[in-house]
Amino acid sequence: MPDGAMPVLDVRDLKTVFRTRGGEVHAVNSVSFDLKPGELLGVVGESGSGKSVTMMSLVGLLPSPPADVRAGEVRFGGADLLQCTPDHLRSVRGAEIGFIFQDPMTSLNPVFTIGAQIMEPLRKHMGLSKSAARDRARELLELVGISDAGRRLGDYPHQFSGGMRQRVMIAIALACDPKVLIADEPTTALDVTIQAQILELVRDLRQKLGMAIVWITHDLGVIAGIADRVIVMYGGQIVEQAAVKDLFARPRHPYTRALLKTVPSVRGTREAKLNVIEGQPPILLNAPAACSFADRCPHVFDRCRRENPLRRSVAPGHDVACFWSPEDGAAHA
Repeated sequence: MPDGAMPVLDVRDLKTVFRTRGGEVHAVNSVSFDLKPGELLGVVGESGSGKSVTMMSLVGLLPSPPADVRAGEVRFGGADLLQCTPDHLRSVRGAEIGFIFQDPMTSLNPVFTIGAQIMEPLRKHMGLSKSAARDRARELLELVGISDAGRRLGDYPHQFSGGMRQRVMIAIALACDPKVLIADEPTTALDVTIQAQILELVRDLRQKLGMAIVWITHDLGVIAGIADRVIVMYGGQIVEQAAVKDLFARPRHPYTRALLKTVPSVRGTREAKLNVIEGQPPILLNAPAACSFADRCPHVFDRCRRENPLRRSVAPGHDVACFWSPEDGAAHA
């Protein structure tokens, strides 16, 4: 990734709420980040932290109602995707921004062949003939490591294993050579052996194709192995952002430090106790007016319960939304 490269994706002050009978759930609160060409950006956090909702908000994948992308700007290809027409968004999804979902069995249509589902975006977005689309679909299956690809185009999703179905989803996402690939916990439902194969496949494809990738996960071990940069989300906000090596070596936010402590150690004894983060994530029925992590934080100040900290730079390329400093344990502006 070249230094100083212009972002391929630039998100500013994104806010998304869900209207419910109990009130408005503020799922994403003033999220800002960018993605450079060829970069792999990891997005981590507990379930409910806003990771998936943030990414689906970018390309109009949330049902409205109940979802309402209330504010923000998403710059991609010279346009603000939040201001684009539904037709323009449909032309971007699948063609320039690919999406891999967590569960391929519910993402693939059980009544259509694998070939038909890979060929659909090729014919719609690239205007390929049926025979050309079929040839390209076979090439894509070969690219993602599925043998006997020509014959398997006629198979249905239930005839593939979980790992093979996820490879098919990757093939569909790559069909039109997207500039950005968003992977929403694509290995969570797979066993560790298949997960390792999918991660190795993504590394190879990234090297061959040079696309930018957003990888959403709760698995810090995965992020350590594949990401260039990481953003940590909690309570619908980004609480820390840094290069992957810097984040693991010098975590600044108490939530990030707590997450890292929950990772089991291979050097632990049989009696070693797994660390947990005490308490529960916040219920976001109101926009956060104070730090969302205050009730679970071991370093909380009175100020944390009154104000919501803004992200501040603590080192080049490393910023954190916290009043506490790990160097001296004091509160900072």
